Amino acid sequence: MNKERSSFSSRIGFVLAAAGSAVGLGNLWRFPYLAAKYGGGIFLLVYIILAVTFGFALMITEIAIGRKTRLSCIGAYKALDKRFGFLGWIAALVPVIITPYYCVIGGWVMKYLVTFLTGNALNAADGGDFFNNFIGFDAGSIPATMLDFSGPTPWFLIYVILTTIVVAFGVEKGIEKASRFMMPVLAVLAIFIACYSLTIDGAIDGLKYYIMPDFSQFSASTVLGALGQLFYSMSLAMGIMITYGSYMQKENLLEHSVSQIEIFDTLFAFVAGLMIIPPVIAFNGGDPSKINAGPGLMFITLPQVFEKMAFGTVIGTVFFVLVLFAALTSSISLMETIVSVVIDKTSLNRKTATIGVAIVVLIIGVPSCLGYGPWAGITIIGMQFLDFFDFISNSVMMPIVAFLTCILIGHVVGTKVIADEVEAEAGVFHRKKLHEVMVKWIAPVLLILILGSELATKVFKIFTI
Repeated sequence: MNKERSSFSSRIGFVLAAAGSAVGLGNLWRFPYLAAKYGGGIFLLVYIILAVTFGFALMITEIAIGRKTRLSCIGAYKALDKRFGFLGWIAALVPVIITPYYCVIGGWVMKYLVTFLTGNALNAADGGDFFNNFIGFDAGSIPATMLDFSGPTPWFLIYVILTTIVVAFGVEKGIEKASRFMMPVLAVLAIFIACYSLTIDGAIDGLKYYIMPDFSQFSASTVLGALGQLFYSMSLAMGIMITYGSYMQKENLLEHSVSQIEIFDTLFAFVAGLMIIPPVIAFNGGDPSKINAGPGLMFITLPQVFEKMAFGTVIGTVFFVLVLFAALTSSISLMETIVSVVIDKTSLNRKTATIGVAIVVLIIGVPSCLGYGPWAGITIIGMQFLDFFDFISNSVMMPIVAFLTCILIGHVVGTKVIADEVEAEAGVFHRKKLHEVMVKWIAPVLLILILGSELATKVFKIFTI
């Protein structure tokens, strides 16, 4: 049965939605940490260079595939070459794994936002006990634990409901409308916090470290760190950009839109570093190595920094509103990717498909919710549920999907497929040669390096525990 394909009402709607997908928690809690770890300004310079080459090539490939086929990722890969139909299923499985645990973390953000809103910011600035007690909450029985707001499960439920509501309203009335509101607010809040952070005593030293390249700090690790961050932060290899591309109107200029998305994502990553690196360095005595990664940065270190700031409770509240919006724009795109597949493969309407997907997300997300509490003793290859889901999706499946996509486009169907789609309306593909060289030769090598690095790092940690 042929179904009418939903679409964004305008190019700006598409750009904001796609940029919203790319701008997520990875920009906020991974980029500043990596920038601090790998030399500040030199990391930033390498990241920008990779964004306009590697990132651009992969993103325009996926969006063009979606717009050309007008299908979700499962159908899109099969339409290009039946032998690569399996790749669509792998790509579709990635958001199925990511969405539940991402929504769990979104619930954590909501908990902290409410904590700051209710004037209890001091409780969160206790060096980690508040956070550890929250995610490790155990009321003595599973039902009691899941219903108590002292733990993460009710917050996870609320977060999933918010995401579901937006997706259920559809592409134009739900995703596009939400993105048109949240993305400008996100940008304003980020700039506000970044500007305020630079007024703190000692922040200028952190700013210099962050924006001034020190070429003596350059190394292969700098390139690999920037490469991995860029790959994960741009929502690549998880079906999202193919799905959003399938909703893109044919008359919109594809190359121009992708350029705007990568600029927005890169600028937000830059501003995230401005928000976090200068104040954290100022408050920890000027040592960049003390900037943590992941939840430790957002839920332990930053509340301590806010507690020491003038108007810290206000700034902390604004920050967690920003984080919530960043998380929501990404979880909406993740859920939409799954819903798109369900709609394409069944006779279900959007609302029914969305509710069904939300139920599955809730069920799969329970282990991640309880994995630091009642089920803390259960691990998979030495990892808690959430950590394992993050590892298998981000570190294994996504690089494999991206690598095989490069093989498909670069060596099976040919890069002309993408070039023709880009040139369909614009008449010219300005970075055509760059795209061809990146997809055929350079990107596959870089993706193998990402995969190898991530696997080697994880194996090393497992065997040294």
